[in-house]
Amino acid sequence: MSTGPTPDAEQDVDDPVAYFLQDMTYHGKSGRTRTAYERVLRRFERFLSEEAPTSVVAASHRDCMAWVHTLRRSGAADSTIATYASYLHRFYAYMTQVGVFESNPMALVVDEMDEAIDTNPSRREISLPEMREFLSGVAHPLDRTVIVTLLKTGMRVGELCNLDLRDVTLADRTPIEAVASTEITPRAQLDGRGPSVYVSSDPAAGEVVAGEERSASNKRKRNTVIPVDSGLETALRQWLAIRPDTRSEAEPLFVSTSGSWGARLTPDMVHHIVERHAGAFGWHRPGGGAEENVTPHYFRHFFTTHLRDRTGDRGIVKYLRGDVGGDIIDTYTHNWGDRVRETYETHIYSLE
Repeated sequence: MSTGPTPDAEQDVDDPVAYFLQDMTYHGKSGRTRTAYERVLRRFERFLSEEAPTSVVAASHRDCMAWVHTLRRSGAADSTIATYASYLHRFYAYMTQVGVFESNPMALVVDEMDEAIDTNPSRREISLPEMREFLSGVAHPLDRTVIVTLLKTGMRVGELCNLDLRDVTLADRTPIEAVASTEITPRAQLDGRGPSVYVSSDPAAGEVVAGEERSASNKRKRNTVIPVDSGLETALRQWLAIRPDTRSEAEPLFVSTSGSWGARLTPDMVHHIVERHAGAFGWHRPGGGAEENVTPHYFRHFFTTHLRDRTGDRGIVKYLRGDVGGDIIDTYTHNWGDRVRETYETHIYSLE
């Protein structure tokens, strides 16, 4: 049995899916997110009832693999299968953590699937020289630093929006407040890491974190420390030199320099920044699909593809993306300097 908290005895767990969805509500997940999870989990429930037959409580990893195989036979796209698998994995992981289930039968399945890598092979392929040419036309420090951060870290747009000044350290032990002209105490998790950025798994839309209600959710499975190389540090310093003051107690790293002056960037603002520059470069058009348009999420795909090919180490790439948990991430966390920073600094591409 899980060592996590056990559910209240008065809670109705006859319907585990409903229990999970109710907890998602408590955690501030949007109605759209809950609906998507319910659709997938109920579909899995029907499969178990009709094909196994068994229940979500008693399902084995073979039942889960059979469901994935059924999705493939139905002609579902690889990206759809990966999404469905990740939903089911998160459901089982959470229910195991809170003590409702004894184990997560999807853990082995997603490890075998490598579900977070290359889920959309039909995307536009952009070479490194082409990306450098694109970035050379982005002059504004905010726009440039947002794009460089996405390209150099592979983080999601919501994770970028949730970054605070305390989540960043620079080279030569430079206190972030010396650059940003405000008093900041960096996170303890960054001590001794060198120039790095800390991406938490905690923030969720609607929750108050560091005194500020957040408009975006982080989706990584565990907290991650990502190295900051010289290229990203240069961009960060240029941005911090002009960063407007903000009224937020959390001191967000990225704030608006336009109509919402000094307010934390939102995902919509980041999408606007990226799509405006991509459109001017011929990489985005209204109505274009994911296989054609360059959006903030495309930079995550670019990071994954190029760094994986350069390192040959899928584990480190998945660690940096925040896609793995448990023993795998613990290995990289405990040996961070040798395994993560050294590999990252050796292989990360230059955007200059």
